[in-house]
Amino acid sequence: MTYKTILLHVDDGAGRDARIAAAASVAQACGGHLTGVALTGVSRLLYQNQPDLDADPNLTLHLNFLRERAARALDGFGAQAAAAGVASFEERVIDDEAAGGISLLARYADLVVISQYNAQDKSPSVMRDFPAYVLLHSGKPVLIMPHSAQATAPAQPASARNVLISWKGSKESARAVSAALPLLQRAGTVHVAVFDAQMHGAEYGEHPGADIVQYLARHGVQARLQLLDGGGNRRSDIGEALLAHASDVSADLLVMGAYGHSRLRETILGGVTRTVLQSMTMPVLMAH
Repeated sequence: MTYKTILLHVDDGAGRDARIAAAASVAQACGGHLTGVALTGVSRLLYQNQPDLDADPNLTLHLNFLRERAARALDGFGAQAAAAGVASFEERVIDDEAAGGISLLARYADLVVISQYNAQDKSPSVMRDFPAYVLLHSGKPVLIMPHSAQATAPAQPASARNVLISWKGSKESARAVSAALPLLQRAGTVHVAVFDAQMHGAEYGEHPGADIVQYLARHGVQARLQLLDGGGNRRSDIGEALLAHASDVSADLLVMGAYGHSRLRETILGGVTRTVLQSMTMPVLMAH
């Protein structure tokens, strides 16, 4: 298994260059095609309901401004991808809003690369629920880069040496681990953390974590199992314990399932997922 098509969300936010570097590192390591996409923010539904939008000169002026802004966000993308050794890449400007547009395009990719929401970004082009929406609606694994990456040069996911897997015995966890195999097989050390195993005997079986460690071994990944105390009954407590443990083991990549659901236009995340998305300081690969 490998990533042959990597979809990258590109905007003019502060974490742009770190996001491009992360996606390029994965594409180069896997010999994959990298697609950088900038979105105008104009919903495709608007065009479907009003196909003559471009006939209004005032609206056309505004649409052209949005398209030019999206195109500027892609400035330097190709040069950065080429410098990273990516052999196959393209850039696209799409008329759509970010969350829905990226989620649709993700259907034709193996991996999606986006950034953690940054409330301090002075030029935000995405809504606060953008990462959560993509996680719940794309149907594909999502690599999320921390916004703190703008100030430092984080280890690239394709060369992560110390990976932490948060294992829960759920279908979301299983999808995340399977999706992360191309990165896990390149890692130096892989830790598997199981929290509060004694409270979930039906999920983990007689030897919690043993089956996932054996599964990884068959894929050439030697993992260290760690049974941990979640620190309380609240899901946010486990999220905080998970991030603290990631720091303790100096993890440069976290792999975990994403939990939540969408109700009408409302995106609702589980406590652990929400805590990690808010407080993460390392790249996180999630799958729903």
